[in-house]
Parts: sequence; C-alpha cells; structure tokens
Amino acid sequence: MTGKTLQVSCVQMHWARPMEENLAKTLAYVERAAEAGSRVVLFPEANLTSYYFPYVVGLDAGEVRKALDATCEAARRHGIWVIAGTVRKTADRHLNLAHVISPDGTIEHEYAKVHMAGRDEQRYCRGGNKLSLFEIDGVVCTLVICRDGRHPELYRLPAMAGAQVLFHPSCSSDEIEAVAWKRVSGRAQQPVGPNSKIFHCVANTVGQSPDGLQTSSGMSFIREPNGIPLAEAGFYQEEMITAVLDLERADRGYVRDSLQNPPFLREHWERMVTEVKQRAGLPPE
Repeated sequence: MTGKTLQVSCVQMHWARPMEENLAKTLAYVERAAEAGSRVVLFPEANLTSYYFPYVVGLDAGEVRKALDATCEAARRHGIWVIAGTVRKTADRHLNLAHVISPDGTIEHEYAKVHMAGRDEQRYCRGGNKLSLFEIDGVVCTLVICRDGRHPELYRLPAMAGAQVLFHPSCSSDEIEAVAWKRVSGRAQQPVGPNSKIFHCVANTVGQSPDGLQTSSGMSFIREPNGIPLAEAGFYQEEMITAVLDLERADRGYVRDSLQNPPFLREHWERMVTEVKQRAGLPPE
C-alpha cells in the first residue's frame, strides 16, 4: 500500500484440476503478482483443492495442509498478501474456506462460506457462522465466497463496520446451459458497489469438469465503488488482472445512509455490526 491506494491482482484459474497442478499455478501467480507490484493477490474459491467434489472428498487432509503451508511460504518469500481457498474436511462434513495470508506467511484470518451452492456442496459441506472482517495494511476488508455474494447482508454489514474492499473468490460453475444463461441475464457475481460504495474484487474460475457436463463463467473483475470496471478477465482463459484502488473513493456512502435511515432500524443495525466485530476473529469451525 502506498498513501491511500492499494494494488490488487485477481487470478482466474481452472476449477477442476488436481491439487498438485493447482499448487504449482498458485505459487507461480503469487510470484507474478509480486513482480507486478501488487500488495494483494486473490485466488478463486477452493483454488488449491479444486471445487470438483468427486475429487475433493478423497483428498488427504494432511496433503491439503501441506499445499496451504507452501502457499504461506510463497507469501512470505515474496512479501505479499495472499487470499487462497481450500475445502477442508472436519468432524462434521467439510468447510469451504478462504485463508487470508499475511506477507510474513501467517494466516491472519479465515472465513467459511455461509451459503452452499450446488448439489455436491450441499451434500458434503456445511456453512460457516460468522461474517468476514479483517485488515490489510490498515485497510478494513471483508470476504464472501461465490454464492454468498447473492446475500448482500454478508458484505453490507462488514461495510457498515468499516470495510472498504470486498474480496470475492468464486467458482461459478454449473451445467453449460445454466452458465450460458447467467452470461446473458447478468453476471453470476453482481457488482456490489452500487449498493454499498466499496471496491469489489472477484477471482472466478474457468474450464470444464472432467466429465464435460459442467463449465465455468470466467469474467473475473475488479470494480470501483460506483460499479465501473477497472479490470476484467475473459470467459475461458486462465489469467491475472490487476488494478490500483484509490481508497478515498470507497466512502461506504450507501451503507452509512442505511445506518441512519429509517430511524427505527438504527439500533438493530448497530447491534448486528457490534456482533460482526466480536465474531470476526473466531475460527471457522
């Protein structure tokens, strides 16, 4: 971060590759983002493990941890914030996690996806029970994962608590017809700035599932608080996009207005914001 700006890179990756391949690409993109001068690099939902559940549910938990440790080491080696994703097995099903890794290689914050999406995720995963609130170099930020973005309270409450940047790892994968419909009718990840006045950084996936029945919508983006795109990725290719965020533009105007009006809701908003802050540091178990 320099002055009142923050340079962010978002990486678009295939969603259904083996973990060894995913890790190699992740480490390479961490290096690329650092070389580009970015302070933060955001990866898609479950970028390390993949989001293809017939594969994910068979992964060894120790191997997943090793991949995450290697990503932490890359963050430390290159001196950059990294937001990476895994699907982790627990005593009660799996958690779909985003890990915020600091430039010293420490996991500073973890968030578990709240709203499960497709049939496999609903079968194998359970939702988290907190909202995301953390800082990057003094900048208050928040996270949602994929379908969570359809539920504005998950990022508007953190914005009420001070968040200026929403990081949105995603794997918008579905049957081919559904993905085509989403592209025609509107993005799977709809810009949040127009209802919050914060930055919105999306890292989505591309590619087909091994059986060829599903695909992903691509079009990762970085948008400023009025919803205007600063950078966008394509439909099909793996790539990295980068933009500089002028943080003064993220004045959170719409959520600050919501805190005040209508008056009868003020105390309820304030109580919820307090609880969001209190729960932010809890582990996602």
